[in-house]
Amino acid sequence: MKKYLLSTLMFFFFLTLYAQEGVIQGKVLNPINNDPIPFANIIVQGLEVGAVSDLEGNYVISGLEPGLYNVKASFVGFKSKTVFEVQVTKASAVQLDFELEEDASNLQEVVVDATFSRTEETPVSARQLNSNEIERYPGGNRDISRVIQSLPGVASSASFRNDIIIRGGAPNENKFFVDEIEVPVINHFATQGSSGGPVGILNVNLIQNVEVLSGGFPANRMNALSSFFEFQLKDGRRDKMLTQVTLGASEVTLSNEGPIGEKTTYIFSARRSYLQGLFRLIGLPFLPTFNDFTFKTKTKINDKTELTVLGVGAIDQFALNFDVPDGETEEERDDRLYLLDNLPISTQWNYAMGAKLKKFRDNGFWAFILSRNMLNNRSYKYSGNDESSEDNLQFDYLSQESENKFRAENSIFSKGYTLQYGVNYEFSRYLIENYDVKFTDQNGLPRDVSSVSLFNSYGAFVMGSKKYFEDRLVVNLGLRMDGSDFGETAKNPLNQLSPRFSTSYQLKDNLFWNANAGIYYQKPPYTVLGFQNNEGIYENQVNDVKFMRSTHYITGFEWQFPAKNRKLSAEVFYKSYANYPSSIRNGIALANLGADFGVIGNEPVTSDAKGRAYGLELLAQQRLYKGFYGIAALTLVRSEFTNPNTGYLPSSWDNRFIVSLTAGKRFKKDWELGARWRFLGGTPYTPYDLESSSLRANWDLYNSGRFDFTRINGERLKSFHQLDLRVDKKYYYNKWNLNWYFDIQNAYNFQAEQQANLVPNRDDQNGLVVDPEDPSRYLIREVANPAGTVLPTIGVIVEF
Repeated sequence: MKKYLLSTLMFFFFLTLYAQEGVIQGKVLNPINNDPIPFANIIVQGLEVGAVSDLEGNYVISGLEPGLYNVKASFVGFKSKTVFEVQVTKASAVQLDFELEEDASNLQEVVVDATFSRTEETPVSARQLNSNEIERYPGGNRDISRVIQSLPGVASSASFRNDIIIRGGAPNENKFFVDEIEVPVINHFATQGSSGGPVGILNVNLIQNVEVLSGGFPANRMNALSSFFEFQLKDGRRDKMLTQVTLGASEVTLSNEGPIGEKTTYIFSARRSYLQGLFRLIGLPFLPTFNDFTFKTKTKINDKTELTVLGVGAIDQFALNFDVPDGETEEERDDRLYLLDNLPISTQWNYAMGAKLKKFRDNGFWAFILSRNMLNNRSYKYSGNDESSEDNLQFDYLSQESENKFRAENSIFSKGYTLQYGVNYEFSRYLIENYDVKFTDQNGLPRDVSSVSLFNSYGAFVMGSKKYFEDRLVVNLGLRMDGSDFGETAKNPLNQLSPRFSTSYQLKDNLFWNANAGIYYQKPPYTVLGFQNNEGIYENQVNDVKFMRSTHYITGFEWQFPAKNRKLSAEVFYKSYANYPSSIRNGIALANLGADFGVIGNEPVTSDAKGRAYGLELLAQQRLYKGFYGIAALTLVRSEFTNPNTGYLPSSWDNRFIVSLTAGKRFKKDWELGARWRFLGGTPYTPYDLESSSLRANWDLYNSGRFDFTRINGERLKSFHQLDLRVDKKYYYNKWNLNWYFDIQNAYNFQAEQQANLVPNRDDQNGLVVDPEDPSRYLIREVANPAGTVLPTIGVIVEF
């Protein structure tokens, strides 16, 4: 008994010592068949420290000081792989798994490793960011949608929105996958029919890395024209529970992970905002509140079968604040009342849930993915915000989008070639209940509809890759077809054939030439597909609305310097658009819309707009090396679209010049300093029609200026630039960690030009002033609407 007690005490003593040093542990696997890779070498770059995996692929590296490390795994016959900026602490061992791809060309010597994201299927336009790059990004406020603005081809706006604009395409042209499960909405207060919003939904604490494909999409990806985002969440810890609490500028977040039995792990987060309290305190007329959650479980049913279950959701509420701030000036009063006259009261919630079953075999695997997602969008507005009478109701909007999806994909890997094929099916439901006095029918009656639309969509793909010339040349061919019953043309999948071709040639050990050409299709938004007039006619289906189409041509060079964790690339691209919806009401292509709140596409359209976007991207990326990291990206881009009554005109996303410079340095005692500088050319905008806007009948109906669509995007804003700074400090203790950061957005307080607001003059009783020379008009004026203020933020992250 004494020996047993002594042994137990000694065990806990050594366990305590073990927990007080930094440890990296994990498994090395073959992603083709999920077999462990024994005798693989795992080394910590810059240190004479490493380990060799055992027969089960497990390894442990101990004795590390807390800090960031680059860790590399390699084995003969496989491509080596480097994981950057692995955060080592005393509180818990790092769980770091490696998946090494087979590569027969490396039997003699590993020349180029998988330091940067490029595969046989996506040799062009693929960029990747890891969790530390996301979390410490200056000015990003831990929001993934803002972080990716450091990459080439990605434009951003001067406002507080984080619309994703890739290579001159509209925000609704992007698709998002989390662990291969589609998540249509990744922003709070999302614009229906588009993808933007002010705050991201995904918690960066859970993200392991994100890959952005801005072109050259493989054939197993569908229904997007500009980009695909592939988010990979961390797997939950297999050894013990870990909790993280984050107190940020606008919200508090709780994250937790750990094992559930021997075969299942979990990870989840929940977030609650307190923006409404801050906004009320500083006297803003709107009070947003948001909540979100994310969870993931992964079950290893057996050595060849894995099941992943995912859930992402959000609840958003938007209320008005009628309090009058102390010391308000006349101009501030007019701006506040203008916003109160135009902002609706709204509630929005959404979720996406899915399961992925992966069945491995010796030469590949099957993947079966079943998911459901739903968006509920409700908003209403009363004239003068007076809800005492229904006669004051200006509009009442309720819309629901729900999708049920299934995909089955088979991947076969053999020496020198790969083959993949699969099918997909989707059943979707769109509900709309809409009353709106702003839009009337032929009889002068307000829009008043209630309808439910059901859609069936289907598709299939096949693609293969083959290597030539001692594996220096890789060729990938793909073909997919998609169909849907929302229109006569769309029903036949042969009308949406999507051939795709990619190639990569290794000119030297570290120099690659890459190219791609492909045709891609995307369904119009449900707001377009389910639009119904007062007579119950689905006008857009009668008009035979079509899949939107984009043809891409891309070529470029890529230089990799694995020894210094460095990459240089240059790409030129050309995108040609067709079948884009355009508004019958105002004669503008919907490609120019989507960077504001509300709903896009809830109107009659025709599929007759065309477009083109082309440009040059230059990228220099330095992963962590001797304490330094950075990304420099330059994009020259032109984006143009036709409208029903015009030829090619600059689109709303035609920045022309985009520069993003991000750099950081780690110092002793775990201090870190980062900076980002952005420069964007001004975007075009459509000016107001002052004559039409000043009419009392129009202003009383719309409460805002009317645009002059005879001058679509006829004016251009001035260029925008901004500097963001961030300081991080970390503390490592035996059982917990502490990280605080200080972030300054717009450090030199640049005032970016935005389109002016058109507001009416008001008298002392806040009434609108009638033009004394023309009683049918109000006196209105344009008021400057600059964006930009110095925004300091302090955040605290506790992990235990």
